[in-house]
Amino acid sequence: MSTKTKVYFASDFHLGAYPQSASVARERRIVSWLDHIKQDAKALYLVGDIFDFWFEYSTVVPKGYVRFLGKLAELADLGIEITFFKGNHDMWMFGYLKEQLNATIISDEMVIQMDGKSFYLHHGDGLGPGDRKYKFLKKIFRSSLCQWLFARLHPNLGIGIATRWSKHSRLTSGANEIFLGKDKEWIYQYASEIEDKEHHDFYIFGHRHLPYDLPIGTESRIINLGEWVNYETYAVWDGESLALHNWKEQP
Repeated sequence: MSTKTKVYFASDFHLGAYPQSASVARERRIVSWLDHIKQDAKALYLVGDIFDFWFEYSTVVPKGYVRFLGKLAELADLGIEITFFKGNHDMWMFGYLKEQLNATIISDEMVIQMDGKSFYLHHGDGLGPGDRKYKFLKKIFRSSLCQWLFARLHPNLGIGIATRWSKHSRLTSGANEIFLGKDKEWIYQYASEIEDKEHHDFYIFGHRHLPYDLPIGTESRIINLGEWVNYETYAVWDGESLALHNWKEQP
């Protein structure tokens, strides 16, 4: 029997986020985690904002990340299925990662069935009742016209603008994330509304940057994967249970 039985979920690596030195150190930590999970992973779901910025020009992608992408290539060559979700920072993924890693690219939600359980996955951006400004901007940024116009910028200019923008990210501001309560957490409200209409055993999101594992009703759970700037958290499905783990706690 195969020893590769586990499914891993992680999000919000924000590779490339300012400062660069911290991003490179974080990349090495992520690579060490990937090297660890390759022993028993059958699938890896990267649930958005893996890169702090990503845009695929026809012949150019953002430089860097060679250790990370190389390790993913190794996992793919071992037969581990890799799925990328587009986040709000890396929504401009097109065909490069599919071509190089045989990865599946998901733009919005994905429902998967594993071991008799239903999993609802989404990066988490633009969900729930609030954040109207971002929802409007998301429609613009995802439009083919916006992508065509951005592609007309020289990569030095386009990627340079994005790099300067990332310096103002809430990840680098030092602000502490706190749980606001079920009535104020938009992603939790969204998952609750979905559950009222259609049952899923697990709801898995990123985006929020705060790791948590909470019940929805009596039969479902919502897991937010957190991020890797402060927490280094991820989730594992072993065929029977789903649990959050912290890579910082590893020896």
